[in-house]
Amino acid sequence: MYEQAFGEDEVAESDLVTRRGTFRAVAFHADGHEHMALVFGVIRMREDVLVRVHSECMTGDIFGAMRCECGEQLDAALDAIVREGSGVLVYLRGHEGRGIGLVAKVRTHVLQDEQGLDTLDSATTLGLPVDVREYGPAARVLRHLLVRSVRLMSNNPDKVRALEEHGIPVSVRVPLLMPPNRHNIGYLTAKRDRLGHDLPQVEVFTEQPHAADHR
Repeated sequence: MYEQAFGEDEVAESDLVTRRGTFRAVAFHADGHEHMALVFGVIRMREDVLVRVHSECMTGDIFGAMRCECGEQLDAALDAIVREGSGVLVYLRGHEGRGIGLVAKVRTHVLQDEQGLDTLDSATTLGLPVDVREYGPAARVLRHLLVRSVRLMSNNPDKVRALEEHGIPVSVRVPLLMPPNRHNIGYLTAKRDRLGHDLPQVEVFTEQPHAADHR
């Protein structure tokens, strides 16, 4: 059924019944981590498949932290795939804190709270890299699933380039914009201004208090 992108001991799959419907859960081992792809509907040998490549974020995905928009993006991506009737969500582990790990990420939070550093400076102050995520495993599982090209749900142009460099054609980038809140506006602003993410809603949020002054 699938291209032999993995050995038999590297991949397993089964149906996964969720509140949104039944997905095909494809668990796979790559680059020292176990990852998961959730497949909805028919995607084999299809072009322009709706895809989200989601980086693990325990605080946002599981606990609903408002410091980031990760949990909201995860939910929105799954909802979009179900509405579409088909698609893939690739959940990449080992990406916590853009690859620095959970303990280090929490340490950056301390610097952000106590010293007002942004998400980049709080990492570099600790001698850590800003982003060491690797998207090869996502490309590998998409090849395994025989996806021919994707519409990628992302605000990060670097993620598009990374997938294409690994041989996955991206026909279009689909914005996945979450409303900012007072807890994550600094985080989103740093991602827009310093990492080049396409986040137009940040400007709208920063304009709101100014607009209110003229009512």
